Amino acid sequence: MKIEEIKLSVRELSKGFVDNEEQGVFGYGGKLDIRPPYQREFVYKDKQRDAVINTIIKNFPLNIMYWAVRDEGGYEIIDGQQRTISICRYISGDFSYEKRYFNNLQTDEQNQILDYKLTIYQCTGTDSEKLEWFKTINIAGEELYDQELRNAVYHGPWVSDAKKYFSKNGCAAYGLGSDYLRGSPIRQQYLETTISWINSGLIDEYMAKHQNKPTAIDLWNYFQSVIAWVKATFPNKRKKMMQGLPWGEYYNAYKNHTLDPKYLEEQIIKLIADKDVDNNRGIYLYLLSGEEKHLNIRKFDDEEKQRAYEKQKGICTNCKEHFKLEEMDADHIVLWKDGGKTNDENCQVLCVPCNRGG
Repeated sequence: MKIEEIKLSVRELSKGFVDNEEQGVFGYGGKLDIRPPYQREFVYKDKQRDAVINTIIKNFPLNIMYWAVRDEGGYEIIDGQQRTISICRYISGDFSYEKRYFNNLQTDEQNQILDYKLTIYQCTGTDSEKLEWFKTINIAGEELYDQELRNAVYHGPWVSDAKKYFSKNGCAAYGLGSDYLRGSPIRQQYLETTISWINSGLIDEYMAKHQNKPTAIDLWNYFQSVIAWVKATFPNKRKKMMQGLPWGEYYNAYKNHTLDPKYLEEQIIKLIADKDVDNNRGIYLYLLSGEEKHLNIRKFDDEEKQRAYEKQKGICTNCKEHFKLEEMDADHIVLWKDGGKTNDENCQVLCVPCNRGG
């Protein structure tokens, strides 16, 4: 990649700044594409944004920014989007710094900012070289998440359309499923989660296959189906228990099962009240799969095991042989699933071979 250094004033950079969200973000008189297809959304927090303005006002050096020279003319940002947007939004009056908007400053203060010189490296190279730089430079910015990198590698019409549904603050996916998913849409975690659900964790495979498709409507329809199924199957929303569970995986495995929401709700209430259930978040998968392991049923503690051992005088209740304490397991006399509790009255000790089927 060929690199040429230039100095550019904030005045020149911010000229003609427009932010049209999905339609693009441009500056430098329309010649600079601030958010090319492989770039992420604006993720700077107020403190980081303000640090950029503080650096300029104090005339301290700001880290180098990288632009790619386009074959057809103009430029696109490889690294420096967050800083560029921070600068341009401040000049445009979108936010204040230390309780003063740009238009509140004295003329000399404004000119000091507008005349500030930025160091830009203009880079000429292939698309793959641009993407490689984007993945590895990321100077003075937020660490890239895996899905942000995937969006760079597989950029195209499909990613652009998918981001419309999954990658904005207040996006459609957030409005529909924020009580069921964790993470941040703008850090691409909603998109990552949904692709993982629909393609059994093979995210890169799915994105490579769909990269040049014109829309992501199939993914969006799938997401809507998952959330609709969750809401219909478990209509009583319990956010702390439900948020972040792999609902897409549950939907894939159990969507065709006949399920009674009323019965499931009754069981949920019972299981929440059961002190032997250590993992309330596992209740949903237990009810769907019938596998008790998801509940982390409370085991007998050492004191309960010791009392049962003394009561049985070290004799296994199954094979009637004598064993040392450490050679035995504490076990439910009446199984938990049959109503047995984890208490002294329901505790027995069995030798390890008998208890584990050896």
